[in-house]
Amino acid sequence: MPETGCLAAPAGCADCQSRFAILGTVAPPQGVPGGALDEGKLSITDSRTGSEYELPISSASVRAIELRQIRQDPGEFGMLSYDPGFTNTAACTSRIAYIDGAKGILRYRGYPIEKLAENCTYTEVAYLLLNGELPTRHELEAWDTELMEHSRVHENVKKFMDGFLYDAHPMGVLVSTVAALSTFYPDAKQIDSRSNRYRQQLRLVAKMPTVAAYVYRKSQGYAYPDPDLGLSYTENFIHMLWSGTRRQTNERNLKVLARALDTLFILHAEHEQNCSTSTMRQVASADADPFVGVAAAASALYGPLHGGANEAVLAMLDEIGSASAIPEFMRQVKAGERRLMGFGHRVYKNYDPRARILQRIAAEVFEITGKNPKIDLATQLERIALEDDYFVKRRLYPNVDFYSGIIYQAMGFPIEMFTVLFALGRVAGWLAHWEELMSDPEKRIARPRQIYAGPGEQQFLPIDERLSKARAEVT
Repeated sequence: MPETGCLAAPAGCADCQSRFAILGTVAPPQGVPGGALDEGKLSITDSRTGSEYELPISSASVRAIELRQIRQDPGEFGMLSYDPGFTNTAACTSRIAYIDGAKGILRYRGYPIEKLAENCTYTEVAYLLLNGELPTRHELEAWDTELMEHSRVHENVKKFMDGFLYDAHPMGVLVSTVAALSTFYPDAKQIDSRSNRYRQQLRLVAKMPTVAAYVYRKSQGYAYPDPDLGLSYTENFIHMLWSGTRRQTNERNLKVLARALDTLFILHAEHEQNCSTSTMRQVASADADPFVGVAAAASALYGPLHGGANEAVLAMLDEIGSASAIPEFMRQVKAGERRLMGFGHRVYKNYDPRARILQRIAAEVFEITGKNPKIDLATQLERIALEDDYFVKRRLYPNVDFYSGIIYQAMGFPIEMFTVLFALGRVAGWLAHWEELMSDPEKRIARPRQIYAGPGEQQFLPIDERLSKARAEVT
């Protein structure tokens, strides 16, 4: 297969050429900023000046730049919108994921997550996210072949990873190694070429399982096995994780566990403008190459408030210990003394659709691994919470993290690897947003404004006079 990939124009087979042209030239969606129909005006009266303004509305939003015209004095900078945490600010237009938190809906490129998780492999969904549509059988076979052919890493990457201490956190090793890959592929900086961008996407999706598996083996003191090109994407990941160890599995179990990982990675693959995806877009807006962009996104995921939720759920279940302790724990939660981890979500105000899917996957995994005893405790905790008006009124429902950690632990992954697995699945979503930004005619380097709250101009003092000033201020 050509290095540029089956779907990367101008290379590729004839069957893919026409389809690639169609997928690559879809018209901008209607009803979004930049291509929307006029939805009316937002009328604003500034009580300070009595001035009136009309701001165009599109997609139930107004452009923040329109606020700049609101000012008391012509010399002012103009009005800003203030939104810590970006809780009500749209920073981009995207066609990748749709979430309706009130209804518990998640779709990738318009496809319900339930259908994708039930019927697709992870690589099929990665193709969807990156190319805009589900592949034909021929396209998927070509994509899978290319991924496996690019799954190896340079021998010096292994030497680089050997430089970390044996107890280095797996996410620290992953972030550093992915960033280091940028130096192995200097052509990644040629971001103006669509075919070259595709090549880097292919490399990153292909090499993430290899790096993730080597991160695990590094922590266990095992040698780094080569990928097995005859296996599927997730089967090969399991092979690289446990080949030559006591956890090496038979063919039947390999199929079941690989299918479970396919589903888990699909559920992790994309979730619109979360912290790590926004980080990917922020870094990419400076025309950084995708390797350092993915490393930056993974660094955001490394933070416990983003990627550490499933670990926190396991810690909570360990602390509760038994079903008899649940009532007292729930009393403490309602009193504000404890937090119910894995419940509630900034976006979802209904049952997270991903959590329902994981309940089914858990049963399939436990047939191979044996039941993780935490699942009964988690199920009991969920039942009690969903019958309690305190949680129902606050619309607190289980999210994807409530069950994913239990499944990963049953499969034999140490807790420190959970976020690495999250990053492995999410890389397709990060790259889809990178590609979307690179093709966006409104692309600009991200440069948020601030509201300055510091002192005005101060008198500068030479260094020898500063102590006397400080003493004078004290007295």
